[in-house]
Amino acid sequence: MLLTYYGQSCFSVTAGGKKILFDPFISGNPLAKHIDINTIEADYIFISHGHTDHTLDLVAIAKRTGALCIAAAEIADWLSEKQGIKNVRPINHGGPVTFDFGKARGVNAIHSSSLPDGSYAGNPLGFVFNTGEGDFYFAGDTALTLDMQLIPMWAKLNFAVLPIGGNFTMDVADAIRAADFAECATVVGVHYNTFGLIEIDTQQAVKDFEAQGKKLLLPGIGETIEVE
Repeated sequence: MLLTYYGQSCFSVTAGGKKILFDPFISGNPLAKHIDINTIEADYIFISHGHTDHTLDLVAIAKRTGALCIAAAEIADWLSEKQGIKNVRPINHGGPVTFDFGKARGVNAIHSSSLPDGSYAGNPLGFVFNTGEGDFYFAGDTALTLDMQLIPMWAKLNFAVLPIGGNFTMDVADAIRAADFAECATVVGVHYNTFGLIEIDTQQAVKDFEAQGKKLLLPGIGETIEVE
């Protein structure tokens, strides 16, 4: 599968010929100034929670592309009732939902969630995907949780997208444990270095993963990689 990283926790995956975009926060990220949000394609947009560093460019991209937006019911309602986005699909923790690229399941994420206007955004989510080209997991913003041990029941992961910056989410050490729980040897790191509280030593992070027999991928902002 092809994965393009846009900074913070925003990335896209191409699966089944469809562009799946996650947590659009680009224009407010000083590290992503070279990215033009008007060039980003999306057939689907998955939103893990309502914080601004995951939703800032959501409405603009959704309106331009017509992408189907998938999120907790409270975020879906905010999009449809207050932002004029009608192509929405509310979900929550539970059974998988079928799309034309495969299936997606909402799973637990230990975090908080509110919308840019301060209103309640429901429970934060992670997502587990089953596609014809492989399975993957996006944890969203989360602490380490034993619930991650359930993921191998639902998917044989090709890769996992995990936050590694600490302070608000898992740090590198906990992300390694999360990869153990999810039985996944290849991790794409997100939610790091955007601002001071989540700055990390990326070279050491790669070494820490290698020491545990795992691969940490840290694509540059705007870079597309193939993840197998």
